Amino acid sequence: MPVVRDLRVLLRLTNFRRLLAVRLLSQGADGVYQVALAAYVVFSPERQASPAAIASAMAVLLLPYSLVGPFAGVLLDRWRRRQVLLYGNLLRAALAGGTALLVLVPVPGWLFYASALSVTAVNRFVLAALSASLPRVVDGDRLVIANSLSPTAGTLAATAGGGAAFLVRLTTGSDAVVVLLGAALYLSSALTCLRMERGLLGPDPDAVPARIGAALASTARGLRSGLRHLSERRPAARALAAMALVRFCYGALTVMVLMLSRYAWTSTEAGGLALLGLAVALSGAGFFVAAVVTPWATARLGVGGWMAGCAGTAAVLEPALGLPFAPVTTMAAVFVLGFTTQAIKISTDTVVQKAVDDAYRGRIFSLYDMLFNVAFVAAAGAASLVLPADGRSPLLVLAVAGFYALCALALTRRTRKGGVSRETPPFRVRGLPGPRSCST
Repeated sequence: MPVVRDLRVLLRLTNFRRLLAVRLLSQGADGVYQVALAAYVVFSPERQASPAAIASAMAVLLLPYSLVGPFAGVLLDRWRRRQVLLYGNLLRAALAGGTALLVLVPVPGWLFYASALSVTAVNRFVLAALSASLPRVVDGDRLVIANSLSPTAGTLAATAGGGAAFLVRLTTGSDAVVVLLGAALYLSSALTCLRMERGLLGPDPDAVPARIGAALASTARGLRSGLRHLSERRPAARALAAMALVRFCYGALTVMVLMLSRYAWTSTEAGGLALLGLAVALSGAGFFVAAVVTPWATARLGVGGWMAGCAGTAAVLEPALGLPFAPVTTMAAVFVLGFTTQAIKISTDTVVQKAVDDAYRGRIFSLYDMLFNVAFVAAAGAASLVLPADGRSPLLVLAVAGFYALCALALTRRTRKGGVSRETPPFRVRGLPGPRSCST
């Protein structure tokens, strides 16, 4: 298999192996920590989880990516990236240890969320440093392969970490133990950094960056100019709007499934956690199948046609499978929505890459990341206003189906007019990409 062969070539590079080990341990810890936070907010016996609490947890997990992300590169061009990875993971290990203590003792909710927010905010710097460091450990001929395989491996590590967290939580019944597992993995990632030389990952010491105030102001101006450029590239803007709407739908239904798992389908904490773990696995399976099928489907239907077909499929199957509010049919809906959401996202990536000038691509994708996460958090907040305690809300299911239908109709109309690309996208996939880290 080409993927296995490419991976063997890369693993012969000592410094690539070391950087990959840092990534796997760090993102594995992220998966553990995110599951620990969700379990504490939703499934702790001493807490009565509500949709509003879930929305708050999602904001803590995702908003740092949106607010800090575009500016992280300014500081990474000033600090040694190996030190960012070392001290970033050490800081997260210490903060996660503090979070474990807060789980054990009665504290105001805002203090717990502040601690969790600190951990996830540092994560943006660590992920950006991992990406920026890759060209320092891989030669140019292998960089495309490394950029494909490394994030995929990190996504798999995060998934494995989440699975391990579910098992530990079900075995011990302690959220604090799960958080401490994440802290131990953060610490292991930091210690692994010590195997690399201090200056290995750059930046070059002779490179003199702009003053930090000027660099931050330049970043803000760059985002504004990116917005202006996007307004002139209507196909990309429409694809991003469709992706935001689909992401909003996915976020709203995620909160519904959390509440159903917690209150409607089982009376035990262990049963609810098991159902939630199954939902996460099925959604991930949908992501995987979408990565396999989308290149083939867009070659036959075009990017716009495939996006419209996915949105239309979700509009039909989501209420058909979701309205019974039964575990089996809802889990089938979870798979379908994971598949359609990721398929539309992959297609959106392609439209944006083709429609946007290369000089603006980085800024547009920074805006894309912000939109991607803000839509999810906004959906959680909106769902918290209409969901009952047990998660059974026909109104939410039908409203989401209506949004999917509107999205499908708009995409179909624009595709016929040429507003979204009907050309075959230039897919050159070496290995299967996981969902973008903007995150899950």
